[in-house]
Amino acid sequence: MMEKLAAIGIVVVLMLFPMAMAIAEGPKEVEKWFHKFDDTSVAHQKVTKLHFYFHDLMGVTTAVVAQSNTTAASPTAFGLFYAMDNPLTVGPSQASKVIGRAQGLYGSTSREKVSLTLAMTWSSLMGLTMVAVSLF
Repeated sequence: MMEKLAAIGIVVVLMLFPMAMAIAEGPKEVEKWFHKFDDTSVAHQKVTKLHFYFHDLMGVTTAVVAQSNTTAASPTAFGLFYAMDNPLTVGPSQASKVIGRAQGLYGSTSREKVSLTLAMTWSSLMGLTMVAVSLF
């Protein structure tokens, strides 16, 4: 069972790694990235740019909340679900100032291939809340 948990943890890290790489750069690099999407045909469109870091710490900010009776025998850990309550920080260090929380569930949802379903809310201390539902 521990091998399955480790495998799921690695898959989650690998899936989140591209997102982390997209935002792990400084504000100037992020601003340059945003300019790739500038559309001069849309006049005076309001744009809000959020820059924060998401810390998913297996066993610390996440917990196994459900698994099926076939999870242990499944090559994809089908039926294994986690609850998360992860800090959002202003910097990449876990010691950075916490500005919000990412809370929700994610789990393995396919018997044939590695596939995770994720549902979470990001709540900031400034009163902003975002919702994300995704299938990887």
